Amino acid sequence: MSVKIFIDGKEGTTGLKIFERFANRSDIEILQIDEEKRKDSAERAKMINSSDFTFLCLPDAAAVESAELCTNPKTVIIDASTAHRTNPTWAYGFPELDKSFREKIMASNRIAVPGCYASGFVALGYPLVKSGIMPADYPVVIHAVSGYSGAGKKAIAQYETAGRNPELDSPRLYALTQAHKHLPEMKKIAGLDFEPIFNPYVCDYFQGMTVTVGLHARLLAKKVSAHDVWEMMSEHYNGCNFVKVAGFMGEGTLNEQFIAANTLAGTNNMQIFVYGNDERIMLTSRFDNLGKGASGAAVQCLNIRMGIDETTSLI
Repeated sequence: MSVKIFIDGKEGTTGLKIFERFANRSDIEILQIDEEKRKDSAERAKMINSSDFTFLCLPDAAAVESAELCTNPKTVIIDASTAHRTNPTWAYGFPELDKSFREKIMASNRIAVPGCYASGFVALGYPLVKSGIMPADYPVVIHAVSGYSGAGKKAIAQYETAGRNPELDSPRLYALTQAHKHLPEMKKIAGLDFEPIFNPYVCDYFQGMTVTVGLHARLLAKKVSAHDVWEMMSEHYNGCNFVKVAGFMGEGTLNEQFIAANTLAGTNNMQIFVYGNDERIMLTSRFDNLGKGASGAAVQCLNIRMGIDETTSLI
């Protein structure tokens, strides 16, 4: 028997990518809403409550509305928006962070898919805090770069339009007011006392992301070397299907001493690098902002909640 899936917001980038990942799945039936009724609340409610699983690929306010339309106690909602990521009654959809995260995903009917930048940071920050290496009040600074696919339809059109603004040829720093929507999620999930400084750049390539955190060893809660941090991260993610820690200083993964942001595009994989020196320890996560940072993570959560192999239809 196939599982009935409804994607509320299938026209957006994340919704389309989720839909594409189901192309060869014989265990799934996609419920299709009439195009002229896709913004009709009554029709959406009908689809949501007829489904076994509904993906919300919507702006925050619309995602809250759709979640409230669900009255079927058996329907599982998987929300790709920011709306429910810090809500303690929702499971946070990053199963590799800890056994408790995976168990909550397996048992919950409300799952919030992490944000792309947030995924990259909490993959680094959560183990650092949990291990006692980084104190919760550490003054965290995050630098990140992303392809323009994560900026939404309007920005994608700007980058792909002939005669575009020459400024689009270069990396562009944004979120200048330090009020990026992922900050509350970063703080809460990583276990920080304060929101970090966050400097994201959108760049002239389509997809792929790196998120980087630097640590001053003298400010850490315990004396550790860069290699100690690498060992801790390697143990934390040992055995994970999609999150892998590269060899120390990138050994075995980097051919040159550069960490490109686009090499995992099209996959649900994340690589973590630990490098630097024993005074200034650097950590970087590399992944696809449309994969582990969005649609791939959503499908992985679906697979876990269905009780099947989490790698199904994912690479």
